[in-house]
Amino acid sequence: MAFFGMDALQITPISQANCSQRTGRAGRTGPGFCYRLYTETAYLNELFPNNIPEIQRTNLANTVLLLKTLGVKNLLEFDFMDPPPQENILNSMYQLWVLGALDNIGDLTPTGLKMANFPMEPSLAKMLIVATEYKCSAEMLTIVSMLSVPSVFYRPLQRAEESDAAREKFFVPESDHLTLLHVYTQWKSNGYSDHWCMKHFLHPKLMRKAREVRGQLEEIMQTQKMAILSVGTDWDIVRKCITAGYFHQAARVKGIGEYMNVRTGLPCVLHPTSALYGLGYMPDYVVYHELVLTSKQYMMCVTSVDPYWLAELGGVFFSIRERNFDALARAKANRDFSKRTELEADMAKQREEIERSKAEKIRSEAITRTPRIGGVGGGTTAMTPRRAGIGAGVRSSATPRRRGGGI
Repeated sequence: MAFFGMDALQITPISQANCSQRTGRAGRTGPGFCYRLYTETAYLNELFPNNIPEIQRTNLANTVLLLKTLGVKNLLEFDFMDPPPQENILNSMYQLWVLGALDNIGDLTPTGLKMANFPMEPSLAKMLIVATEYKCSAEMLTIVSMLSVPSVFYRPLQRAEESDAAREKFFVPESDHLTLLHVYTQWKSNGYSDHWCMKHFLHPKLMRKAREVRGQLEEIMQTQKMAILSVGTDWDIVRKCITAGYFHQAARVKGIGEYMNVRTGLPCVLHPTSALYGLGYMPDYVVYHELVLTSKQYMMCVTSVDPYWLAELGGVFFSIRERNFDALARAKANRDFSKRTELEADMAKQREEIERSKAEKIRSEAITRTPRIGGVGGGTTAMTPRRAGIGAGVRSSATPRRRGGGI
């Protein structure tokens, strides 16, 4: 899924090292036998000797953000213990640039510096940062904390219809994100009760975990002096804030029951558990938290959005098609963007030269002010002072004679 910029969980064969490790399971407490469910040829030719390091097969956005905060300029030349593919690094840098964490020359922006303080996906961190501007950070804290844990709903097979009916009571028709906010708000109003969770087919343990995550994020925001404000029941502001974090995962309606990713053209559909699934109509534009690949590409945790929000918050991908905006105007806009990028690169070079000259000036001044010890670096050599008459070429005086007169 690298072409579409997606993260996917794929089933792969184990490694030969895993085979050796699992052999020990058979004889842990006594002699035993280990039966392989594959041939020796498959073991020798199809299995890797060792597992592929995680850094070489996962999203590196958080790693790139951390290295940038540590002052690493060129990530492609960084000395990793297990170097990941350069394509993964570039894709992660592109994702951070899209979210505004990196500028056009790859340096960290003030927004990226704030995002690095949150131990979560960059998209979720961007939502929290933007929420302070829209004065809905209290609601966004709850939504992000609920997204940071697995699904809080459970559906026992014997009581499937009853659990579905209980879940529908929490639905906010235009957003699954707002549905999660509604669930947490109702749980809070009922005293964070485990009994209430069980009654409404919610996992009490996951709800408590979400509350714990929310408290930790709130402490981080207070440390960063970010205001925690509530917007009340103006859900449009909350949905617009969600768009700021997920505009790169937007989809528009394509046909009956089907959507298409606006950026990649990937077909996808609403999941049956979504609050938007049984609306009776399909919103024209939506953003989603993640895609799950089973028999189809299912969008999970979906929110309907206004296309003008996509153009406003995701200008790197989207724009409003105006009547007089022809190919010449688009080419001019592209040239302006290229000139702006070149100007930023020149300014960055000038800043580096100024910093380098300042460092050299400070170094030279420090050398000049350093006191020198006599004889070190000078033209003369200090001599040990000699006493008068000793080795100085002066004749020794004779023994003084006594004056006449006898004794």
